[in-house]
Formats: sequence, structure tokens, C-alpha cells
Amino acid sequence: MPKSTKTASARRAPTACFDTIKHIDTIATPTYLTVAQRNDFDMARSFLEAYTGSLGTFNSYRRDVERLLQWTWQIENKILEDLKREDIEAFVSFCQKPPAAWIGIKKAPRFKIIDGTRMPNPEWRPFVATVSKSAFKKGQLPEKASYTPSNGSIKELLAIIGSFFQYLQLEEYTASNPVALIRQKNKFVQKRQGHTTVRRLSTQQWQMVIDTAEQLAEEDPVNHERTLFMISALYGMYLRISELGANDRWTPTMNDFHKDHEGLWWFTTVGKGNKERQIAVSDAMLAALKRWRKFQGLSALPTPADNAPLFPLQRGKGPLVDTTHIRKIIQTCFNRAIDNLCEQGLNEDADSMMDATVHWLRHTGISDDVQRRPREHVRDDAGHSSSAITDRYVDIELKERHKSAKRKDFRRD
Repeated sequence: MPKSTKTASARRAPTACFDTIKHIDTIATPTYLTVAQRNDFDMARSFLEAYTGSLGTFNSYRRDVERLLQWTWQIENKILEDLKREDIEAFVSFCQKPPAAWIGIKKAPRFKIIDGTRMPNPEWRPFVATVSKSAFKKGQLPEKASYTPSNGSIKELLAIIGSFFQYLQLEEYTASNPVALIRQKNKFVQKRQGHTTVRRLSTQQWQMVIDTAEQLAEEDPVNHERTLFMISALYGMYLRISELGANDRWTPTMNDFHKDHEGLWWFTTVGKGNKERQIAVSDAMLAALKRWRKFQGLSALPTPADNAPLFPLQRGKGPLVDTTHIRKIIQTCFNRAIDNLCEQGLNEDADSMMDATVHWLRHTGISDDVQRRPREHVRDDAGHSSSAITDRYVDIELKERHKSAKRKDFRRD
């Protein structure tokens, strides 16, 4: 394609193609596509339909496959079978620095109801510029020019489109997998030396969070006994936010806490990659469960027949589903904890906690436990695929390294 035509295409925002899991089967093929592009679309939709069992996986695959298609059609004026190794390298470079027209400054749904019909949302963009929570609270707004993908997102991009082309090759839709032909994928990823820092709460911050959650529960049990139990589960059992809310593949219920034949308590959940795992329940976590059930007027511990939602809706019947609502619940506690830190003169701890997210509680629980439990036990409770992932949470060596550096001086005795 001539450079002038590519430039013009880059100045136009693309239109969303793929809807949510619920609507992936019903959305119509975009009418503006050519016959060959419609074939690309149909193959991509078939590929994405294989991942509807996991919301997180589906969303990630949809994001990167759609970016690939939009770039292939709009920027290169090609179809999937035309793409070679050098095209994929150009695509990755494009994703590292997309044009301004392709970048949004707020997350927008891909589709919305317009005049009674589900249509592509004109406000949606394939890429979204963001700022940290602390910067946003200080009045800083996202800027398109500052958009920079993380190393992790580029690695994930390569893995996803590699899987997509493997599928296309097996379906005999393309002759080869151009991603597999890239011999030096590391050139797209910034290399870092040594230990990767895990985003977690400090000991002081975590203590303030749990103290604040207990304070909120005492002040307003109707709204915050649930807050306290959520925070206890996120930290004490390393749960992800997706493992608290109900979804199409799993609904957390009371009898997911269960006792084995030796009287030991476990919690069963289905997590990332639709994998079921059993988590050892500590005495403190069991006490938190008893408190939560007592507040709801239930017996101290669940029976195998107790399939009531672990987190019921506060108003109405059924389980809590909306993870956005869960984030708001936890953020309310975080905000109060930050205020409490400030009141105690711990401004540095308060400032560094401004960026904390729900997922930090999982990281904090793992980081704390890996220092006192066998890492293999922590690995299995956390659902890590290998001990190498759990090893990222071991920061004892970092502490010792800094301790030895702290004594260095500029002058020799």
C-alpha cells in the first residue's frame, strides 16, 4: 500500500468487530468488509469462540486478534494469508506506538444499543492511554502521546497471535505461522536485570488495611462485614477478583469451603485458565468465614449441602457478579486506610498506596506467606503453574542486598 494511503488509514479510528462473550455468536459480519476480509472475520470469530469458557482469556484474545485484523485490513490493505514474518514484526512495532486516532483516553464498550439495535460504539478505540490512580487523584489526565505498552503486554500479544496463526494453519487457512518464524522475539521486549518487583502492600500498609476493614465493619456492619470478608479472602487465600464474583463457569458458594476426612478445611475455586484448585484454609480464614456467616444469621460453618452464594447481592437474590462493584468496595477501604495513614503521619506510606489495586492483596498474601511457608505449598494454593512464578515473590535476598549496600560510604577508613 502507498505510504500516503497508509497515513490516511492511520488517521481514521477503526470500528469494533467483536462483541462480548454473550454476543460473540450473534454479531453480524461487518458489511464494509470485502469477501476475503469476511473470511478472515469468520475464522477469527471461530477461533475466539473456543475461549468463551474463560472471560479473562477471551477478552485478551479478542483484544489482540482484533488489533491484528484492524491493522491488516486498514493499514496494510491485506488479508491474513498475505502476512509474512516481516509483516508481523511491523504489526508489533505498530502496537508499541499506535497512531493517535487509534488511542482512547477512557475505556469504552465496543458495542452499545443505538435506536434499539446493538451497534459498534464510535467512542471505542483499540488502545487506551491511562494514568496511575495516584496521578489521576492529583488531577493528571491520560494523554495519547504518553501511551506505552508494558513488556508483559507485548509478550502476551506475540503469544496470542502466535496461537491464532497456529489455529489458522491447522485449519489450512494459511500456509504457515509467521509468528513462529520470528527468531528473536526478545528484540521487542526491554530486557531487565535480576528480580522483577511485585506490586504489593508493605507490612505497615497491609496492617492498616485490615485494621480499617475491621473498623468499617464495626461502624457499618450492613455494608462492610462483606468488605472485611472479601479482603480476608483476597489476602488469606490469594484469590483473584474474578474468583470472588459469579460468572458463566463458576459461582462461589458456601460449600466451596469443605472439610476433608481428616478434619482439614479447604476452599475450592476455579481460576485463571478455567483451572480448578483447592486452597488450604488457615485458622484465621476459618474464623473470618464464621464471622461472615454469623452476620448473615447462618450456622458457624457450612455443610456440604449449603450452596448459598458466598457473596450474595446486598439487595435482591442471587450472587454478586459485577467485578467493577467489587473493586469499588475494596477501594472504599483503601481510601479510608490512606486517610488513616495520613492521620498517623505516615504520609510516605499513604502516597505509595495511592496506586494500590485489588490484585495487590493477592500479591501481598503470597509475598508474606512465601517467607514462612514452603514455597511449593504457596505455589499450589496460589495456582501458579511453576515454582519459578512463586520465586518472584521471594524478596528476602533483595532485602539483604540492600542492607549490605546501605553501609557503603564514600570515604575509606
